[in-house]
Amino acid sequence: MDQHRKAARFLELHQRSEAFVIPNPWDAGTARILASMDFEALATTSTGLAHTLGQKDGSLSRDQVLSNCRTIVEATELPVSADLENGYGNRPEDVAETIGLAGETGLVGGSIEDHTRIPSDPIFDFNLAVERIQAAAESKKKLPHDFILTARCENYVWGREDLDDTIKRLQAYEAAGADVLYAPGLQDIHTIRDICESVTKPVNVVIEISNTNLTLKDLSAAGVKRISIGSVLFLTAYGSLVRAAAELKESGTFRFASDAISFAELEKIFDGF
Repeated sequence: MDQHRKAARFLELHQRSEAFVIPNPWDAGTARILASMDFEALATTSTGLAHTLGQKDGSLSRDQVLSNCRTIVEATELPVSADLENGYGNRPEDVAETIGLAGETGLVGGSIEDHTRIPSDPIFDFNLAVERIQAAAESKKKLPHDFILTARCENYVWGREDLDDTIKRLQAYEAAGADVLYAPGLQDIHTIRDICESVTKPVNVVIEISNTNLTLKDLSAAGVKRISIGSVLFLTAYGSLVRAAAELKESGTFRFASDAISFAELEKIFDGF
């Protein structure tokens, strides 16, 4: 499937009456496993990639991230959207360049967040944040194919649980040209519904360890159009590794292997690509 058709397919998924789930692989192998399970699109995870490389989240370069994106894009025929963090630079020009480079990797979408990477002042000034999304939107128009731009408001991730400001930002990002709106860190369905009702573009909600009580049915009813899994699949996999290693170390038993996928199963999956 060429990039034009992938982008059209990805956009179509956001226009359904019910939400769709977009899982987050961190390499070619996990992308192919998820594709074999009939998911319809994939999204990268910056945390999963960084931790796979033994690095802290947010510490990788743009080149490292985009190289991983290309690997995941080339692993399957599914549309792929990317976690492009904060665009790898403060200036609107930096964000615009990142969107242009992302489009060249085969991606059909990507998210830009308003996080500064400065713990003492974590969220970009409102006007600058809007200018950054405007620059991203202008950049995507120059690509030879559609690119679904997701704008992220990071307030709730960084202890700024200000619903009014979050809605104000998401509305401004929508007006600036974002195609999808996203506020990670949301915990309750009432807040999620308020956000969905405050904008006209599709809303993405991410499932985190702290909000697994949410369901596909409830999120769809609240108006959510896309449900991403963020780093939860990655953390689940690493959690299994840690528990298995602890069993080895502490009891000298191997019961953990009963949960493993078989070599034959993986070979069958990978042989199909």
